[in-house]
Amino acid sequence: MSENRRLPGLSLFVSFLTGTLLLHSCVKDPTIPVLNTGAVTDITISSAKINGEITDDGGAEVSARGFCWGVSSNPTLENDFVPSGTGPGEFSSSISGLDPNTLYYIRAFAQNSAGIAYGNEVTFTTGTAAPQVTTSQVSGITAGSAVSGGIITYDGGAEITGRGVCWSTSPDPDLGDSFTTTYTGSGTFTATMTSLLPGTKYFVRAYAKNNAWTIYGEQYTFFTKMADIEGNLYTVINIGSQIWMAENLKTTRLNDNSQIANVEGDAEWITLPTPAYCWLRNEIQYKDIYGALYNWYTVNTGKLCPDGWHAPTDDEFKIMEQSLGMTTEQVNLTNWRGTDQGAKLKSTTGWAEGENGTNTSGFSGLPGGYRWAQTGAFNGIGMITYWWSSESSTEYGWYRRLDGTESGIFRSATSKEGGKYIRCVKD
Repeated sequence: MSENRRLPGLSLFVSFLTGTLLLHSCVKDPTIPVLNTGAVTDITISSAKINGEITDDGGAEVSARGFCWGVSSNPTLENDFVPSGTGPGEFSSSISGLDPNTLYYIRAFAQNSAGIAYGNEVTFTTGTAAPQVTTSQVSGITAGSAVSGGIITYDGGAEITGRGVCWSTSPDPDLGDSFTTTYTGSGTFTATMTSLLPGTKYFVRAYAKNNAWTIYGEQYTFFTKMADIEGNLYTVINIGSQIWMAENLKTTRLNDNSQIANVEGDAEWITLPTPAYCWLRNEIQYKDIYGALYNWYTVNTGKLCPDGWHAPTDDEFKIMEQSLGMTTEQVNLTNWRGTDQGAKLKSTTGWAEGENGTNTSGFSGLPGGYRWAQTGAFNGIGMITYWWSSESSTEYGWYRRLDGTESGIFRSATSKEGGKYIRCVKD
């Protein structure tokens, strides 16, 4: 072997021995963090809770972390985001201000000196909000139908799959009762209720449905109209515990369809001991304003009012008067009684100036006068009105009277040959 050939590693060895060895260490550069987007929980119509975990900090401090989300895939910090502390490990945040019934994409993010990393993408859908609906006032009322509807002002973030009205003779009707269901979508709608019973009180509410909710609007009440044997329709009202017609009867037939005699002559009218009717001043133009005038013999048939209704007895008038505030002591008196009960029965229009009523009862009494039993003449037009009641004696029948200048109610009895109006009350 040549003496000049050096053995492998000899120089390193020598350098080590002489203390001249230089050591070089290799330091690894940091990388972006590694993280997972976890489950989405506590989802509501506008919020949710998000979980995440940083499993590797990439060799550098995690200076920021959190979640970003949007309605398109792969959301970044250019979209909505919420920070959630620093450092590795598990973390969570709640997000709010979301739209209902909306699909969202979400990713966790983490940042260190090497950059920003995003976790896997997770999707979730917010809940559906309740729609908002108002009920429209009832109109177009007949004996068997009426019109209502509503306005859907908010769909809850989802398609309206059903809307309409529901109704019942009991409060708070819902879709377990009668209802219409011919409409979809938001906005204003109308609906017709059919197959209603005549002269009956109903409750109605609008409703709106989406994929999660069925919501009802406010409740309204109404009475269907009552029809007589001839098909004349009458508005119906509730006074206390009773249901009354709010218009004077105007049928020319009894409810068995037999004709009532139309008697115009004064002399014949005051001597007739059988049923008769007439129009005020014998002019049919007053029919729809005041109805018909009847003698008491017509009332006594028991067939004047439609089936299910009858002419009010004296005691039934008393019940009505007491429900309007008349005292027990006053109600049994004759002549003028009460305080403002007559004003509550009088219409707000149709009387002389300064003599209209408040009509808080809805009775809508008008000054149609009367036909005098002594002469058959028409008197008191525009000033007073009378309604027949039950029998007082063999010669007289009870009545009620309103005057334009009085606020009480007059009770007395008079000759059965007189001509007075009729208000029917429900059986």
